[in-house]
Amino acid sequence: MPAFEQKYEEWLESNIVQETNPRRRELLEKGLGHGTTEFLRSVWFPAVQHFDHLYPEWEVRDFHDGYRYVDLAYMPGGMKGGIEIQGYGPHARDLDVKRFKDLCWRHCLLALDNWIFLPIAYLSIKDEPRRCQQLVLSFIGKFMATDVPSELACLEAEAVRFARRQMRPFTPMELAAHLRISDQYARRILHKLVELKHLEVTSGNKRYRKYCL
Repeated sequence: MPAFEQKYEEWLESNIVQETNPRRRELLEKGLGHGTTEFLRSVWFPAVQHFDHLYPEWEVRDFHDGYRYVDLAYMPGGMKGGIEIQGYGPHARDLDVKRFKDLCWRHCLLALDNWIFLPIAYLSIKDEPRRCQQLVLSFIGKFMATDVPSELACLEAEAVRFARRQMRPFTPMELAAHLRISDQYARRILHKLVELKHLEVTSGNKRYRKYCL
């Protein structure tokens, strides 16, 4: 069985077994939607390699004592991040005024309850999986900026944290300014992180110019 399929089934079953809320348990037993599954398969798992702190169909309360469900809740250390897969039909082309207003209220309520919310278009998952992976890594970086390989030195670890927070490739000068070191020293750190496969070069040949995760 492929690594994704095995870990996905173990993760979903673990959520079902541990759930005591009958409403959420029933949703989980029905299985996750196609868009959510494809996001996990094509974006989350290739980028993250595990499902730690990730909870499907997470139940939240709204201001009217009703129940709403977030496609995927990411909650390390009590922090709250929400990921929702936006299908083109129900969330855009076929969205009537009432549903559009409800969607906006939903986002507002999550924001007021201190959720960091990440809506991702299903079409982007299919057409731009690598870009979505970068988005997910930056999203995770907001919650787990200290989670870096233990073998890295202090400045190398902070360079990886810096890379996680960026939504675009960055230059050695940007890293140097962040670390308050020389441009030359920043390049040495970046070259080592490329050799260790923590970063990759996005432009430049003889002299590397931009880097990203």
